[in-house]
Amino acid sequence: MSRNSYYAPQGGHPSQNDLLTGRAVFTEAYAVIPKGVMQDIVTSPLPLWNKTRCWVLARPLSGFAETFSQYIMEVAPGGGSKRPEPDRDAEGVLFIVEGELQLTLAGKTHVLRPGGYAFIPPATDWSVLNAAKQSVRFHWIRKAYEPVEGIDLPEPLILDENDIEPSAMPGTDGRWATTRFVDPDDMRHDMHVTIVTLQPGAVIPFAETHVMEHGLYVLEGKAVYRLNQDWVEVEAGDFMWLRAFCPQACYAGGVGPFRYLLYKDVNRHMKLTLQPRLR
Repeated sequence: MSRNSYYAPQGGHPSQNDLLTGRAVFTEAYAVIPKGVMQDIVTSPLPLWNKTRCWVLARPLSGFAETFSQYIMEVAPGGGSKRPEPDRDAEGVLFIVEGELQLTLAGKTHVLRPGGYAFIPPATDWSVLNAAKQSVRFHWIRKAYEPVEGIDLPEPLILDENDIEPSAMPGTDGRWATTRFVDPDDMRHDMHVTIVTLQPGAVIPFAETHVMEHGLYVLEGKAVYRLNQDWVEVEAGDFMWLRAFCPQACYAGGVGPFRYLLYKDVNRHMKLTLQPRLR
């Protein structure tokens, strides 16, 4: 089986001769953060991380992402963290796009390479180290876990996308498929991070309106995406945020597959605004 490819930002700084025109869009219903803006000037350091910087793609913010944060982490050789997660209530997913990461999780050490996936439950001790000779780049998706009485916490998971057979959408002959790392019916999980693949010419043929908030990072290829009332061109390295119920559809273009890493919140009741209770 041939291994999949993944886009990873390299940073740098634009030339003074470059045009200001770009594809960045920020609206009440969606946002597009194109790969061209992921330069050195917009990186962030993190406390208790060594030789590390990150691009923040999403964060809880009024009028923006509400349920999650997402970073692209870049860790230089010898870098990492012994205390990466400051919030004991946070769960996390790591997905490697370039290089090699040594992850110690629940007392066991794993080496993750491109396509490697790790699910980290809340209140779990873990650490990361780049023991290789080149930088490692990976996505780190964080969410405040929503416990439910009578449902156990999910266990840690170490998987590889390249070992998982994608599940084809019905009636598409495999032209539209999803790689799932956890069982969609497993109520222990309140978020899904999957990989969606559309072959050249494949479509999402109607305007989906989901209750779930979405974060989409394009790993490979290009497409024209319908976001609310707009058609937006996207390519490998771009990130899209979609508010709940934002209409979405897609035409995959280019000579190769269009693939993206997808976050969405799932499997929980909708939170209600607290009102004075009747007596």
